[in-house]
Amino acid sequence: MKRRDFLSMTGAASAFALAPSAFAAANALPVEMRSSGYGNVLILVELKGGNDGLNTVIPFADPAYATLRPGIGVKREQVIQLDQRTGLHPAMQPLMPLWKDQQLAIVQGVSYPQPNLSHFRSIEIWDTGSRSDQYLHEGWLTRTFRAQPVPAGFAADAVVIGSAEMGPLANGARAVALVNPAQFEKQARLATPVSLKERNPALAHILDVENEIVKAADRLRPRAGQFALKTQFPGGAFGTSIKTAMQVLAATDTPAGLPQTGQGVAVIRLTLNGFDTHQNQPGQQAALLKQLSEGMVAMRSALVELGRWNETLIMTYAEFGRRPRENQSNGTDHGTVAPHFVMGGRVNGGLHGVAPELARLDGNGNLPVGVDFRQMYATVLGPWWGMNSTAVLGQKFETLPLLRA
Repeated sequence: MKRRDFLSMTGAASAFALAPSAFAAANALPVEMRSSGYGNVLILVELKGGNDGLNTVIPFADPAYATLRPGIGVKREQVIQLDQRTGLHPAMQPLMPLWKDQQLAIVQGVSYPQPNLSHFRSIEIWDTGSRSDQYLHEGWLTRTFRAQPVPAGFAADAVVIGSAEMGPLANGARAVALVNPAQFEKQARLATPVSLKERNPALAHILDVENEIVKAADRLRPRAGQFALKTQFPGGAFGTSIKTAMQVLAATDTPAGLPQTGQGVAVIRLTLNGFDTHQNQPGQQAALLKQLSEGMVAMRSALVELGRWNETLIMTYAEFGRRPRENQSNGTDHGTVAPHFVMGGRVNGGLHGVAPELARLDGNGNLPVGVDFRQMYATVLGPWWGMNSTAVLGQKFETLPLLRA
């Protein structure tokens, strides 16, 4: 069994409690690592289940919107207006300061050619960065780290929080899943006498790899006297995941006065569940969008505290969007395109991509694809990390103007 495969399957650690300190964030990573490469962190937020884009980024000026959604459509007077035709769901009000500061970008019309409407298959396509008729086993980030390994001093390639699924990190990435405290404590206490290892070489190999997992997870644990975040995080599972993510970043920074080792993580992946809103959508989605918005605002606050806001790119993704026409259960069924959010200190804020054209629905009542999701990945690989995206994605995709020079 390969070392990376074992780490992906069994890496598990806890959400940790903050320790009081006088953390100095200015010396987090060496300057030369912060301008490009993996000194630039990627935080992925999966909107699991397929978020309804038309009630998130709302084409309120299009009369077809009200026609298609007489029951669940957001009333025009409730929409947070972004321009003359587009607005946000009212639950996303917390994001408006980011929008006004031009640090929030919205990419509209994201999907892929010949979209698949199965949850399992479509998220597999997103996770692997494949065509709809192509079956790849490695996640797109796994291929990324193979093409350009993270620095040797990093605690891990990536950290997955709140989910045991590796997603884009599957089958090879040196990823640690921070799932639950009890599991981590049990794993951290594993010890085997040398004599037993000597009698069983296969077991010795497994235990050696497991020790690497424990060591990697231990490096993500906050240390006494290392830092203290003042940011107030939202309650609930998603808020706790965000708090853990920020603690991980703080724990992998190098405190002031110590040699700059460049330890860190390249990617953090979070999951917000519950977007498969086939019925009774309005209340469910409003609560989820509120969680998402408050969580993203808390992330910004913590990243500013850590001195990492300009070196972090936060991006949402999901397996698909929803159909434009509401169903008979006050909800929406699986559809094609959806908007996605990108934010960070170097983000070129505003509306990007292709706005929904409700007069151009296909024979299945779905919106046409405006932006291939792999263009977002190409933007991460190229402008953000300074890589050749073709080597990872298998073909050239145009980048999106999501980053300021």
